[in-house]
Amino acid sequence: MHTPGAAPADTASSAVTATHCPYCALQCGMNLRPEPDGAGVAVEERADFPVNRGALCGKGRTAPSVLSSRVRLTQPLVRTHAGRLEPATWEEALDAVAEGLARTRRSHGADAVGVFGGGGLTNEKAYALGKFARVALRTSQIDYNGRFCMSSAAAAHQRAFGLDRGLPFPLEDIPRTGCVILVGSNPAETMPPALRFFRELRENGGTLIVVDPRRTRTAEQADLHLAPRPGTDLALALGLLHLVVAGGHTDEEFIAERTTGWEEARAGAMAHWPELVERITGVPVPKLREAVRMFCEPSSAMVLTARGPEQQSKGTDTVGAWINLCLATGRAGRPLSGYGCLTGQGNGQGGREHGQKADQLPGYRKLTDPAARAHVAGVWGIDPDDLPGPGRSAYELLDALGSEVKALLLMGSNPVVSAPRAAHVEERIRSLDFLAVADVVLSETAALADVVLPVTQWAEETGTTTNLEGRVLLRRQALTAPPGVRSDLEVLHGLAARLGMPKAFPTAPEEVFEELRRASAGGPADYSGISYARIEAEQGVFWPCPADSRADSPADSPSGEADRPEPHPGTPRLFLDRFATEDGRARFVPVTHRDAAEVPDAEYPLLLTTGRVVAQYQSGAQTRRVEELNEAAPGPFVELHPRLAARIGVADGALLAVTSRRGRAVAPARITDTIRADTVFMPFHWPGEGRANTLTNPALDPTSRMPEFKVCAVRVEPA
Repeated sequence: MHTPGAAPADTASSAVTATHCPYCALQCGMNLRPEPDGAGVAVEERADFPVNRGALCGKGRTAPSVLSSRVRLTQPLVRTHAGRLEPATWEEALDAVAEGLARTRRSHGADAVGVFGGGGLTNEKAYALGKFARVALRTSQIDYNGRFCMSSAAAAHQRAFGLDRGLPFPLEDIPRTGCVILVGSNPAETMPPALRFFRELRENGGTLIVVDPRRTRTAEQADLHLAPRPGTDLALALGLLHLVVAGGHTDEEFIAERTTGWEEARAGAMAHWPELVERITGVPVPKLREAVRMFCEPSSAMVLTARGPEQQSKGTDTVGAWINLCLATGRAGRPLSGYGCLTGQGNGQGGREHGQKADQLPGYRKLTDPAARAHVAGVWGIDPDDLPGPGRSAYELLDALGSEVKALLLMGSNPVVSAPRAAHVEERIRSLDFLAVADVVLSETAALADVVLPVTQWAEETGTTTNLEGRVLLRRQALTAPPGVRSDLEVLHGLAARLGMPKAFPTAPEEVFEELRRASAGGPADYSGISYARIEAEQGVFWPCPADSRADSPADSPSGEADRPEPHPGTPRLFLDRFATEDGRARFVPVTHRDAAEVPDAEYPLLLTTGRVVAQYQSGAQTRRVEELNEAAPGPFVELHPRLAARIGVADGALLAVTSRRGRAVAPARITDTIRADTVFMPFHWPGEGRANTLTNPALDPTSRMPEFKVCAVRVEPA
């Protein structure tokens, strides 16, 4: 893949750089080789990396296209008095940002300044951004778009196991288990190289159950497809647990020795008898029974969830119900068994571990924990009392823009397209006194900014990410960024200097990572034993990985030298000996079904669910600039069942209007019998009149503060 407009980091060298894809949480390994003409880079397979073994989807293969100067930002932009974004020098742009943030802080207080980050930022940048918000700006108002990714699963993980890591085992364990229930996930479209793990599962004699209201390309691979009504995954999980109990399939020894709270959780499940669950979900009782048989017969099994059950106003309880199913059957804390979450964004895991999330400090420490505050403040060289407390969650922060929050620094996110109730969020962003955006491209959100800062991309910078397995990876710089582009770390350093603290914000990624190691030491997500050299030598290191400790002091050693233990090996598999709770036991959490925040009625009789297509990624800000991907997926569409299409009189390809209580979207109809007749589907990658998130409901989960992207009431009609 030839990429013009970017030069190799060392133009005299033709060495291959081993790195990772910039998109989803698989973080597939790839090699980058400079083109002979020195004006671009080619993607090559990297077969030695165990996650993808060389396989890449179309997004990975074409990733270098966005490096081209033709499609990306290469100079700062500042909005003039005439209202236009015009080129400016870096000094002018950074001065304007620093003054805009400082002016707001002087006039309205520190919490009138907000910071919004992204799940695609490296660990170093996520860490530095969280530190910048709390140390340089002294604001509590920081969150990131990863809140929209797996926050419900994270909250359920914490509640049940005492620790959140997307997968508590490596992907390589999936083909060796007996059965996988895949809930609300479509890896054939969202992370295609991962589909081979499920194919290998079936080749090895295991079974795959897919839970999805659509018969997706993934569901077509399944031994059993359950198609519940959107918003009823919680009832489905409770119904399966009811049948597990009624059929005598519980693992009483595991429950007694390694869990607490079973009686209360059991009582909640027994209130959801199969016929009731069929009425709620639309899944026939025989299919429920078959799912229980397939899950309980083998000696090992897993449940994996994704955005389907998680992006709901009851997402934490829904995931909790699936965890209860695993615990009741002894499918957790054992080899080849467990519950896991398929993280979506490239660094969605690491992004929240190190300080972008409103309530967390580096190392996955709680911001309200005095010991955590003291440790991190010590690393940062500040008084713990100077650390702000928890701030607003992502949607609540966006909703407060222009009122309580007057200025915003945004890095690596495009909420004008990706946020729920997007038209309202766009209006809130437009009402800000000041907006600064650091991004690779002029996204729909960046186009509204007062200052736009062009920053480096994955192949132009070094840094770490943490994939969905909890494997910490290293991307090495392969290219020199175009003139006029700086890294996010340089941006934060420049702003901090203007705010009076340059030394606290280094620009070298490895120096930042060394500080991150110290800040995370002793925390739940302990990276202190991980180094750049070790990551490269070991194909990534799984956290937690504490630093080495000396077994004896030199004075106690006959040789005068300490006996050094082996380095901590990292932790590919969690919970095999104990869970991360105080007593080492997993916690059942009693849950019960409740309706979605919106249910169909006479005015809005249908359900809308949203998702992705294989050729585009998230808000599409980058992938919509790649010709090959646009040819494969040129624009939005509305998927609906033939019976619904006949009832409203719409033909395939005709424009269809979808209306919710929040707005109206228009896109071509795509008629298919792979979707429920009471449901329509829209992908969310596009802006404009086909913007799916114009329609979606910002109703929040009370624990995770996740918006209800996956279900809302709508009506459809020919446009």
